[in-house]
Amino acid sequence: MTTRDKKTTAAPATHDGPAQDRQAPAGLELGYARVSTKKQDLTRQLDALAAAGIPDERIFVDKRTGANTERDGWKRLLAYVRPGDTITASNLDRLGRNMRECLNIVHDLTEEDIGVRTLSDPFPIDTRDDSPMAQIAVAMLALFAQMERTFMLERAAGARAALEARGGSPGRPRKLSDDALRAAKAAVNSGMDVDAVAKLHGVSRATLYRYLAELEAEQLLAEAATLDDDQDHDPDGERRTA
Repeated sequence: MTTRDKKTTAAPATHDGPAQDRQAPAGLELGYARVSTKKQDLTRQLDALAAAGIPDERIFVDKRTGANTERDGWKRLLAYVRPGDTITASNLDRLGRNMRECLNIVHDLTEEDIGVRTLSDPFPIDTRDDSPMAQIAVAMLALFAQMERTFMLERAAGARAALEARGGSPGRPRKLSDDALRAAKAAVNSGMDVDAVAKLHGVSRATLYRYLAELEAEQLLAEAATLDDDQDHDPDGERRTA
């Protein structure tokens, strides 16, 4: 047992990762789990990492809120990981906002001799595996990333054009708050009558449709912007190389 293991095995399973004064040798399996909101549950991801043999004290987690884009757990992981280690996640999309960013992260980590492994993807990846099938899995994911970017940009352009044709524009002031509009969208998607939803929120049917179109356009444009930002990617922090 290493000095670091002696320090951490008695600690509660907070999933904050080990202390940064690392004394263990390289070659560790480290886990990462993430959900987008505090209401979502990490249990499935944590169970998968535990089943893969990764102890609680080597798992880093993030529970991000809509207003907070910082990923403190990911930053702690990048500060702790060393060449020769492997980062394991249940799915590749836990590492980034979209497939393109995930592949950028995989590339950067691989360049530093840090492995990446996923457990539950349709094409599970393991960058330590140099077999033909493993290389095909990464190539397929790269293809999906390019398709994702192309489709997202096309949808964003289409949403903007459709919205402008109806006299709307993304970001303009609305009578409904974002939370109220999201609630209205959920009600419509669940099958509730549009007129009833509009009346409930004090707007006309036409206004509600325009607001929903604006919301969709804003979401698509925001996602498209993140794809463009990833052309000059920064994987959420710098790793300590000492």
